[in-house]
Amino acid sequence: MVELDADLDHIVPSVLPPFWAKLVVGFISLLCFARSYDGDFVFDDSEAIVNNKDLQSDTPLGDLWHHDFWGSKLSSNTSHKSYRPLTVLTFRINYYLSGGFHPVGFHVVNILLHGSISILMLDVFSVLFGGLQYTGKGQRVHLAPRASLLATLLFAVHPVHTECVAGVVGRADLLCALFFLLSFLGYCQALKETGNKEGTHSSTFWVLLSIFLGAVAMLCKEQGITVLGLNAVFDILVIGKLNILAAVRKVLHKNKSQENTGMFKNGGLLFRIALLTIGGTSMLYIRWKIMGTGPPAFTEVDNPASFADSMLVRAINYNYYYSLNAWLLLCPWWLCFDWSMGCIPLIKSVGDWRVIALAALWLCLIGLIFQALCSEDSCKRRILTLGLGFLVIPFLPASNLFFRVGFVVAERVLYLPSAGYCVLLTFGFGALSRHTKKKKPVAAIILGILLINALRCVIRSGEWRSEEQLFRSALSVCPLNAKVHYNIGKNLADQGNQTAAIKYYREAVRLNPKYVHAMNNLGNILKERNELQEAEELLSLAVQIQPDFAAAWMNLGIVQNSLKRFEEAEQSYRTAIKHRRKYPDCYYNLGRLVRAGSPSFPSQYPDCYYNLGRLYADLNRHVDALNAWRNATVLKPEHSLAWNNMIILLDNTGNLAQAEAVGREALQLIPNDHSLMFSLANVLGKSQKYKESEALFLKAIKANPNVASYHGNLAVLYHRWGHLDSAKKHYEISLQLDPVAVGTKENYSLLRRKLEQTQKKDV
Repeated sequence: MVELDADLDHIVPSVLPPFWAKLVVGFISLLCFARSYDGDFVFDDSEAIVNNKDLQSDTPLGDLWHHDFWGSKLSSNTSHKSYRPLTVLTFRINYYLSGGFHPVGFHVVNILLHGSISILMLDVFSVLFGGLQYTGKGQRVHLAPRASLLATLLFAVHPVHTECVAGVVGRADLLCALFFLLSFLGYCQALKETGNKEGTHSSTFWVLLSIFLGAVAMLCKEQGITVLGLNAVFDILVIGKLNILAAVRKVLHKNKSQENTGMFKNGGLLFRIALLTIGGTSMLYIRWKIMGTGPPAFTEVDNPASFADSMLVRAINYNYYYSLNAWLLLCPWWLCFDWSMGCIPLIKSVGDWRVIALAALWLCLIGLIFQALCSEDSCKRRILTLGLGFLVIPFLPASNLFFRVGFVVAERVLYLPSAGYCVLLTFGFGALSRHTKKKKPVAAIILGILLINALRCVIRSGEWRSEEQLFRSALSVCPLNAKVHYNIGKNLADQGNQTAAIKYYREAVRLNPKYVHAMNNLGNILKERNELQEAEELLSLAVQIQPDFAAAWMNLGIVQNSLKRFEEAEQSYRTAIKHRRKYPDCYYNLGRLVRAGSPSFPSQYPDCYYNLGRLYADLNRHVDALNAWRNATVLKPEHSLAWNNMIILLDNTGNLAQAEAVGREALQLIPNDHSLMFSLANVLGKSQKYKESEALFLKAIKANPNVASYHGNLAVLYHRWGHLDSAKKHYEISLQLDPVAVGTKENYSLLRRKLEQTQKKDV
């Protein structure tokens, strides 16, 4: 648009060549988020990457097409249904190239993706502002270099993008945006190829390529399919030059001229829209079939407005959420990693003052929509239509209009809509510059926005470097968010600061009295501090609120076991197993290895079978204990503690041959486990297989040389074997490591007496 670029002449005084403009945009976009390059895996990264087996080479590549974003089977009722196999594939490539879970490589890819998208935005904004008019040589007439550069800079430095760039799981949004833009540009190429000859083969190819790229975008994140809707709006309202106001006037005046229906007789347009419709419908159908079951099940804490009984309350709160998203685009200073769990209290009546926010939002939107559809200026219509299209259409999957979503507000879903905001803001600055004689204040405002946003990007990227900084940064934004307090408590518990963790867990439970995960983790800490009564009360309340909460049942069993209420403990363990059939460790000793701050997921609680075995062992029900531990190792073959307990129990009950067989089986599965080497070495020593026992003891000591019992038991072996000098050496090493070991002291004294007697005989 020549007029808009002229209006911005005093704000963006020089026109950079395309190459240099892209170089500047790329450099600035990388600079804003470079601080996050060496950050940790934080928040959702743990589940989507670190605990996702789909990233590892032993998982067949074909499984990616049957699993959700978090590595669960799509057919499972507990699946999140987020189907993003191409994003997971890039994580897997990252894992392979990095040689493991080294976050630097993952972060660098995200930063480079944002830089690439920002550069691509220059071409997209050039189309939005300059249109698709071509010369006879096929070159575009209006490139709108000033407007497109300003809009791209506003996009590149927008702080709301930090979650997508600095959080590794945000790659789904980045990849989706990349292919979304490529699909849009491909569709623009189709419109160029049509020229005056509608329906050419070349045009059809570009439309089909655009649909394919839209499908690729959808396989990166579900939001990608909306590009087909944007392409259709672009074709009908911009290329088809549909003027809503003129059409309404002609209908009202019953004007039957051919001009009214000319657009609908355009065979090329109808053909392209038909292709988009067929492509979009096919993608949705295939996506629905792949999901296997219905939509994912979310809880009230994830999205409280969607569970409101009143349709009016739901509508008011949904619109309030839209206004909050708009505010994050306008003023991205208050950013939070999570906006659920009381962060945004429900509006329950129209008397709530916050209704003003949604009224203001709709006044602005209605004004913009009216100008976009009814303006006599075709350039203005194009810019406002596409600005609103980019703002609204990619946001629709997160709007709760078509299905319930699992969040209240999520900064990551604003990555693509922010492009529309940048178009509207640039257009607004052009209008402001046109109607004011003083250009320098406008230029100063724009420069100030760019600098402030860039600074905010740098600060926010630093906050995403570690979970501690990320969680604490949310306290000032969402002090009423129970999840914020829970995550700070979890982080403190992981660091061993249980006293501080208790404070935050208690606050999380106070803010959300039904927060069962906070109750479970608080109960774990209290259990470790031997505050068993309160721990039992919390865990009992947790399973009362959520009866299928297997981890809480498991931990309740541990507490009841500690209180010597064995029958209740057994029942709690069995209830945990019933609700989590593949709970690897419920049969061992449920909670011995559970960290107080760990999230309550099956993969984090490998002790239910293990703990049940411990309970049976304490009750001298040895056969039941062995069966429980065997079940634990069947479900989780690398469960070292369950294997060890089987070996030790069989050893203590005199079943040396069976103990040896179990030990050898365990070492075949876990060949480098020094504790298993130690246990099997003890059994072999008692079976007088001294040479093999010695080899295992020495191997265990090499793996972990500072364990006193390893040296002490090897000394006992040498003592029995008659290698007294070697026995003396290892007794002394053992006592250096553990000077108060009574058994080792007694054995060492016996050895010294024997050595003295031997010396006397020799004399």
